[in-house]
Amino acid sequence: MRHGPAVRRRKLGEELRLLRLAAGLTSREAAVLAGWNQSKVSRIETGASGVKASDVQLLLDAYGVDDSRLRSLLGALAGAADTGGDGWWHAYRGLIPPQYRDFISLESQARTARTLETSVVPGLLQTPAYARAVTRASLESLPAAKIESLVDVRMARQAVLRADPPLSLSAVLDEAVLRREVGGPHAMREQLRHLTRVAELPQVRLQVLPFAVGGYIGLTGSFVIFSFPNIADLDVVVLDHLTSSLYLERKEDLEAYCAAFRTMQQHALSPEDSLDRIAGICADT
Repeated sequence: MRHGPAVRRRKLGEELRLLRLAAGLTSREAAVLAGWNQSKVSRIETGASGVKASDVQLLLDAYGVDDSRLRSLLGALAGAADTGGDGWWHAYRGLIPPQYRDFISLESQARTARTLETSVVPGLLQTPAYARAVTRASLESLPAAKIESLVDVRMARQAVLRADPPLSLSAVLDEAVLRREVGGPHAMREQLRHLTRVAELPQVRLQVLPFAVGGYIGLTGSFVIFSFPNIADLDVVVLDHLTSSLYLERKEDLEAYCAAFRTMQQHALSPEDSLDRIAGICADT
């Protein structure tokens, strides 16, 4: 299974290899110019190891690359390829699997996120009680202390919505998400109220896909589309499964999912009507 940052390391490595070849250098010669061992250059070019943005700039100096835009883009690619060892989620590495850490790393570096949810409220919009109920239901055998730690992780992720600059989030929720009572009536009412509050943030666009739409293109499963600053080649679709995540980065896959999301936005209620629908369901809960 491909993980997001690992894919980005390979993309960056390939770009650097092509620039080295264009400069007429062997990997050994590039290593000498950078003051490294040849094996380090080889590991970077194959994506076997990560590379700091400062090291990328060092290689670009060695290759005589003066294009400021290209240097900026490759620097951004280096940042997104980093697995985030110094990110806050690194403290939870013994609890959360690598694919979840990869997901959080991508989420923390993204400029925008577009998500379709067909069964549960998106993690970035969950209350602690709702997150606890979802985690307990999906990981029944997990001790209570670990469940609480996972809830802490989910709450910490939500800081991206208030970062500087914040993540821009567009979410389309199947009406079933709002009507499925998770955690009991009280927890569900609070969750619905929370949705109306967070939807007031200027960087959050929330729409409900009503039952009246019937079948629709995304009915078969939820997904998230991450887009990143400076370089479109970083964009990725993430499909979540029970035990793993699948990353789709081919241009045709990205275009298909982006088109599907636009279609669902068109069929969904407007943000204003969506808030009215949420308020009505909350009143009935």
